Amino acid sequence: MADNYPQPLLVDTNALVARSLARAGVDRMFGVVGIPVTGLANRAVAHGIRFIAFHNEQSAGYAASAYGYLTGRPGILLTVSGPGCVHGLAGLSNALANAWPMVLISGSSDQRDVGRGDFQELDQIAAVKPFSKFSVKATNITQIPSCVFQVLDHAGSGRPGGCYLDLPSDVLHQTVTEAEAEKLLIDAEKERKQEGVKIVSNSEIEKAVSLLRKAERPLIVFGKGAAIARAENSLKKLVETTGIPFLPTPMGKGLLPDTHELAATAARSLAIGKCDVALVVGARLNWLLHFGDPPKWSKDVSFILVDICEEEIELRKPCLGLVGDAKEVVEMINKEIKEDPFCLGKSHPWVEAISKKSKENVLKMEAQLAKDVVPFNFLTPMRIIRDAIVGMGSPAPIVVSEGANTMDVGRAVLVQTEPRTRLDAGTWGTMGVGLGYCIAAAVASPDRLVVAVEGDSGFGFSAMEVETLVRYELPVVVIVFNNGGVYGGDRRDPEEITGPYKDDPAPTSFVPGAAYHTLIEAFGGKGYLVGTPEELKSALAESFAARKPAVINVTIDPYAGAESGRLQHKN
Repeated sequence: MADNYPQPLLVDTNALVARSLARAGVDRMFGVVGIPVTGLANRAVAHGIRFIAFHNEQSAGYAASAYGYLTGRPGILLTVSGPGCVHGLAGLSNALANAWPMVLISGSSDQRDVGRGDFQELDQIAAVKPFSKFSVKATNITQIPSCVFQVLDHAGSGRPGGCYLDLPSDVLHQTVTEAEAEKLLIDAEKERKQEGVKIVSNSEIEKAVSLLRKAERPLIVFGKGAAIARAENSLKKLVETTGIPFLPTPMGKGLLPDTHELAATAARSLAIGKCDVALVVGARLNWLLHFGDPPKWSKDVSFILVDICEEEIELRKPCLGLVGDAKEVVEMINKEIKEDPFCLGKSHPWVEAISKKSKENVLKMEAQLAKDVVPFNFLTPMRIIRDAIVGMGSPAPIVVSEGANTMDVGRAVLVQTEPRTRLDAGTWGTMGVGLGYCIAAAVASPDRLVVAVEGDSGFGFSAMEVETLVRYELPVVVIVFNNGGVYGGDRRDPEEITGPYKDDPAPTSFVPGAAYHTLIEAFGGKGYLVGTPEELKSALAESFAARKPAVINVTIDPYAGAESGRLQHKN
């Protein structure tokens, strides 16, 4: 006679991974499902994690990386094995280059069949190594909570970056009892350790303040490292207490409003070329800041570099390095200044010089922007878009920008007044981030409209994700600057057009007059084709008010603009 005792409830690996993520505070996940991770996605949803399903792992990876930046918590990307993991490397490498917290989770081959040509077999731990802060493979279900917590903790501590968790298909089918699962979770939670950050000494803070106080032409530079640290209020206090002009990097824009009287963005060349002391907060002295080298910077400038990574400071060898969280270090500087305040004042020669040059350059730019040029150049529609965005008030829309001319002109024309409201190609200059970033922004900040301003080339990388916008009903308006190609179609000199394939389109050309706006209409979104100021203003007003997925196809003169000014010397 069989016993009728109830059988213990079993928990499989999919459920345990989902429960571990939820226990750690994960509430969003991006990815593409398939063998062997579909079950994991479904279990994640059952545990209260919103899963945003994409068409392509690259776009999902860019979304996960941007979500990490916007929220300060690791963005999660889920992919299938082999090629899915490889596609996910785009997002993982983007996270590493930008120092954004992200975790890539991929299924992988059955451990028993490794080396035998299993389905989508790949040594994924080796594949992710160049792009990952930390990687781990769970070889048994009992390791799951510990592995999940490890990748999350490594991704978000110290200098943030991408981490990787490998889940073999055989492990995904293993089970433990409910009681065993809970014990594994509790034990793993007890073992969690956060990577320590070096505490800046008071003497180092005193030296930094002394350098700023004695400087004749001081400058404060800040970047997206300060943005992810939520340092905006501390920086505002520092700038307004001392009267020192400031310069944001492209994604540092908005930490202090671009319209602030001490903003030096419009006088960038003067500011970096003449300053004698530069306090650089959460920004690396890389290509975006001309490596801190002359002739863009004065050969005599003294850098005070604030960075969470000690190795970064050792690499740059500044006059003074302050290792620590951007917000905490700036607050320490503010506290030291409070003991003996100083302020340059509006009449200070340096402040006056920056202010004068800024006003001159703004007037020149506004004179160009004031003209309605039709067929559109880049400036006329960018001015109209700027005015429409500013007119939205607060909360300000999040602006996503990619492309060559489109992104460069947008950096100069579009106005950021609130923190973390600009996403662009970033440190790695990544093209194709647009739709992924849009989706991440809409998911991370549902109270904000998201406006993408993209070149037609940039849009083409991820255009199919407009279906994802419609499917999740996200408040995203994508504006495509359509000039018929990369940089604007066929720009070859006549002598270059030779050879057996001379009748082929130029490598930089797309189909002229492509109807990008009809793409979103295929899925039920709203499309607009515009070519005049009145048409663009009408489309912006209607789409912004509707807060529903839309694509505005803006016809641009293919001969307007040039190669990206910042990179022209590299092409």
